[in-house]
Amino acid sequence: MKKKIDVSHLTPFQKKVTLESATEPPFDNEYWDHFEKGLYVDIITGKPLFTSEDKFDSHCGWPSFSKPIEADVILEHADYSYGMIRTEVRSEDSDAHLGHVFDDGPRDRGGLRYCINSASIRFVPFEELEAQGYGEYVHLFKEE
Repeated sequence: MKKKIDVSHLTPFQKKVTLESATEPPFDNEYWDHFEKGLYVDIITGKPLFTSEDKFDSHCGWPSFSKPIEADVILEHADYSYGMIRTEVRSEDSDAHLGHVFDDGPRDRGGLRYCINSASIRFVPFEELEAQGYGEYVHLFKEE
């Protein structure tokens, strides 16, 4: 039995992206050029997905990450929409559409590029991890 997920806090556009697998426009989204230190979590459930440590500028117009926090927080599915062959990534926790993964990422980071919709994630600044209940993830960040 699938668990009931509360999406009442989402904007209509966030619902369209996460629940209907829409894609936001490149270079016109919240996190494409955001590089502050912190955690990116599932917009629906708050489950941690990515860190700023693994974010890079791929010049594609969407937030790009070399890997998720843990492999099992992301589900991958074949996506044949729009006449393309791609691998869709969804949040394991909420089944929200996050974006796609491609094999054109930085080779020195494993070669993957998780191209993620900003509308599918929420950013938690490093300084607020403890206060927002994410203190157990502080160890994932390099000391400055």
